[in-house]
Amino acid sequence: MTNWRAVLIGFLVGAVLGLVGLTLPGIGQLVAGLVGGFVAGYIAGGGFLRGLWHGLLAGALGGIVGGLLIALFVAVAGWAAGPVGGMVTGIAGLGIFAAAVLLAFVMALESAVAGALGGVLNPRPGPDRTGRGREPYR
Repeated sequence: MTNWRAVLIGFLVGAVLGLVGLTLPGIGQLVAGLVGGFVAGYIAGGGFLRGLWHGLLAGALGGIVGGLLIALFVAVAGWAAGPVGGMVTGIAGLGIFAAAVLLAFVMALESAVAGALGGVLNPRPGPDRTGRGREPYR
């Protein structure tokens, strides 16, 4: 089961570090994706595959939200050119969003690898959706 709390925290860590990472183009974004995925995988815990899944979701969510914001900006900016400009840039905005979603999943692979490492370092699964804590080791 997906721990959405871990995904959201990993996404937020990646987003904040991504904003700070704008000062170091390329490297800053790479580090933001790695740290965000690691945090998501570590909080989710439960081993390699669980960490991989949560890191992938955290990284992909960041890319999808970023792509949606860019697509909305392009679509709204076109309304300044009138109805025809609005229609053309609206279609362009949809294309940009589709390309951003595809790119988000490709770029989320780095977050998935870091999430897998986080899941391996924390073999105990995190709290489930009922709010109950971790099961003790036996």
